[in-house]
Amino acid sequence: MAPIDLALFMGAGVSLVAIFAARLGSRLGLPALLLFLFLGMAMGKDGLGIVFNDADLAHGLGFAALVLILAEGGFTTKWDNIRPAIGAAGLLATLGIGVGIVLMAAFGHFVLDLPWAVALLLGAVTAPTDSAAVFAVLRGVPLPSRVRAILEAESGLNDAPTVLLVAAASQLALGHSPHGGAWGLLALVAGELAGGVLMGIALGFLGVAVLRHIALPSSGLYPLASMAWAVATYGAGVALHVSGFAAVYVCAVVLGNGKLPHRHATRSFAEGIGWIAQIGLFVMLGLLANPGRITWHATWAGIMAGLFLTFVARPASVMACLVWFRVPWNEQVFVSWAGLRGAVPIILATVPMSARVPHADMLFDIVLVFVIVFTSLQGPTLPWVGRKLGLADPNAARDVDIEAAPLDKIAAELLQIKIPEGSQLGGVQVRELRLPRNAVVSLLIRGQHSFAPHGDTRLRTGDELLIVTPEKHRPEVERRMTAIGRGGRLAGWYGVGS
Repeated sequence: MAPIDLALFMGAGVSLVAIFAARLGSRLGLPALLLFLFLGMAMGKDGLGIVFNDADLAHGLGFAALVLILAEGGFTTKWDNIRPAIGAAGLLATLGIGVGIVLMAAFGHFVLDLPWAVALLLGAVTAPTDSAAVFAVLRGVPLPSRVRAILEAESGLNDAPTVLLVAAASQLALGHSPHGGAWGLLALVAGELAGGVLMGIALGFLGVAVLRHIALPSSGLYPLASMAWAVATYGAGVALHVSGFAAVYVCAVVLGNGKLPHRHATRSFAEGIGWIAQIGLFVMLGLLANPGRITWHATWAGIMAGLFLTFVARPASVMACLVWFRVPWNEQVFVSWAGLRGAVPIILATVPMSARVPHADMLFDIVLVFVIVFTSLQGPTLPWVGRKLGLADPNAARDVDIEAAPLDKIAAELLQIKIPEGSQLGGVQVRELRLPRNAVVSLLIRGQHSFAPHGDTRLRTGDELLIVTPEKHRPEVERRMTAIGRGGRLAGWYGVGS
């Protein structure tokens, strides 16, 4: 086979195996990312014999995958849900990171007997929660909106400052002090983070304005254009020396909540891209890992570091940040336990390897052991911990899926709404929807049959509705359908269950 043909064949095969592994992982309660990592290890030097030891390439590809994963997280984040928690999440992504780094560095030096430079790097690379792990695992756990919002927004925002801190710590380990000392470094991190957020907001709203007023020739181009716009925002941020990671996440949040045409298709496309990025990322990191190189010292250090981070450093950082927002103790405990570490710490561990920092290989092995052991422990137990803390509600209603397509000839839109399991829309009559004037349920699809419903037609779980509405009434229709889906036929016009 020609090299390109062989690459296509192997890439497709690895993707299919990883997809089936993800299905198996969901049934066993294991995070899929660990299975992808094990797949890479099985293909590596100690398995099928594929040798991959290019830390520079792993660093570059890892950051590229992280951009796509952050974009996917932004597109699937609902602003109305995270808005009340953005302050708490922002504090966790800044002050919480600082608390975690200080505690972990002290533990690494005084308990694990690591040099100060390596201990500081250990604190920096293990500080951020992983957006891929958090977004993937939390989808299967019914939680209060504030808890989910804190975790998702934190994982989307905390990559940006830690990337800068790990780079600075790597230079410090090589004997190069940051300009301006510690205060200069903090000012640099704060400035780049703020600049990235502002750029993400500005380019996000610009993208919404452009994509809403351009009729593309194919509906499939809208998701592609949206993803390309978000990735371009990352590039613009890097070019202007602000945080590209913050920029791409914030831009994707704005685009995902910007009432774009074919919004549901865009989110589905972003999820697919996110899965491809996760599969490629973890398989690559599995290839980079060398199980035969991991010593008992690295294994012991990884487990001890994980225990300290999980039961001391993470709870301390959560308490230091969330106490100001009067978050109940049970929610603080869950946020602490759900601070999953996945790909991000392993990617960040490639930064000192790429910079040729002494003992960087040992640090990578410690982080690898830590991620495998504690993601295996925390991920599957999240639903159980949520139930024990009185947070997880398995009977909670799920929001309806609403898709929109523009009707070019008139100022109207066609909404496609599917009623999921657990939605309170089941059993509601069409007349009880009380939609705005001139918004009409034009078609109801039930199984293999479709028909024009009457006012007394009763909706069922699994039904799909096609609603034609004037463009100006679309937000009201979406709010109304979401409210009834959560609170039933008596839900208030703008409330949820009132």
